[in-house]
Amino acid sequence: MTPCSIISTVRHAAGRLSLLTLLSILPLTSHAQPADLPGPVRVVVDGHQFPSDAYALLVQEIGSDTPLLSVNAELPLNPASTIKTLTTLAALDILGPTYTWRTELYALGAISDGTLNGDLLLRGGGDPFLVEEHFRSMLKTLQRRGVQHISGDLLIDASLYDPSVSQEESLDAQSNRAYNVLPHAAITNFQAVTFYFYPAANGRDVRIEADPPLPGLNIDNRLRLQAGACTGFQRGISFNEDRNNQTVIFSGSFPSRCDEYAMTRSVMDAPGYTYELFRQLWTELGGTLAGSYRLSELPAIESPPAGEPLVIWQSPPLGDIVTSINKYSNNMMTRQLLLTLGLHHSAPPATVDKGIAAIHAYLDELQIDRSTLSIANGSGLSRDTRLSARLLADLMLHGWQQPIMPEFIASLPLAGLDGTMRDRLADESATGRIHVKTGSLNGVAGVTGYVLGASGKRYVVAALVNHPGADRGTGQELGDALLRWAGQQ
Repeated sequence: MTPCSIISTVRHAAGRLSLLTLLSILPLTSHAQPADLPGPVRVVVDGHQFPSDAYALLVQEIGSDTPLLSVNAELPLNPASTIKTLTTLAALDILGPTYTWRTELYALGAISDGTLNGDLLLRGGGDPFLVEEHFRSMLKTLQRRGVQHISGDLLIDASLYDPSVSQEESLDAQSNRAYNVLPHAAITNFQAVTFYFYPAANGRDVRIEADPPLPGLNIDNRLRLQAGACTGFQRGISFNEDRNNQTVIFSGSFPSRCDEYAMTRSVMDAPGYTYELFRQLWTELGGTLAGSYRLSELPAIESPPAGEPLVIWQSPPLGDIVTSINKYSNNMMTRQLLLTLGLHHSAPPATVDKGIAAIHAYLDELQIDRSTLSIANGSGLSRDTRLSARLLADLMLHGWQQPIMPEFIASLPLAGLDGTMRDRLADESATGRIHVKTGSLNGVAGVTGYVLGASGKRYVVAALVNHPGADRGTGQELGDALLRWAGQQ
């Protein structure tokens, strides 16, 4: 039996096992390397001693039914962030590039002489890009609608999403890392704060500035200045958080020759962060809030004051969101996008399973074989996600034929120029001729996208590597070798 057929059989017999577990119990086999590997690709494969089943490669000319190169194309491997191409292409196809998310503000009381006599309710719509600048603009709109002072609380309605989507374990036990931020219907500013560190004038201490300066976030600064060059992991800074007391703790020794160092971390929980950002911006704008915040759903009142939102804030269009996702591989935004697809496919509240069902229905409608596919959250931030190079290539071929093709291709990083490909294949003839999504996890590396060859023909390319150290350069070398070879065709 092939690995694919074994996985299919065992999954039906014992559905509780993860795909990663199944792969771990398959017999380990070692086969001779394919004889038709291009020379530059073979040099990398042999040089790093990749087992024959540790990688998958596929190159196919657009318009051709036959791959130019196909190695292990049907083998299910962890794709890391290359799976974002599936989530984003499905969203562009299903929702359209002009789709937007709505965040609504409701006045739960009468407004008189600039004062809202009651609570303000913020109803989260899953906007993945409600950043500080947009939040400020939304609050300025609220003030133009006649509200300067709020006598009650800020109520946060996050009922659009099932609570389970915000309760998963982080991939690597580093929940404060920005890439591990979980979805939430009322998330703002990626739930992140950037901390800036400077040597203090007294020559002993370290000054810390936070952006944004959330008023309820406490900074426990235990750092000391130490003579030395501006080097070392995190410049010697240790970060910890006490969420019960809304306190971040910095300890360690900071090099004296560091003029400035920046560290971005996810802090607090989503509702607490949104409330503190509201307080900061509302105060900056001259507003006042008498109360605190509570989680609450919109009251079932069909007439004013709660019947219609006072402010409806529209997110940037999906086309722009997809560009932010693919260029910079934003996990949180992708996870929000999967949940949005689930809401389009099924009734609220949104769940991950509904999002996965939407992806399955999409692939089935396109008649793209998904037998190798296993999705965890749509972003690739998972050890259990699997798909094949063939599936990725089929997606790229489909995307090229669709009306949304320009938006999709423009969202992919350009080799040597921007996004996650900014420093790859630079100063070569391939620069600017390759649009590809990258992916990387511990032991995983991948690329997929489009290459304009020297002949003027265009090719779809997919390369996946699952092998210890693949994320530390060896997998990237294989992907780059394949991209260069395709560009020479």
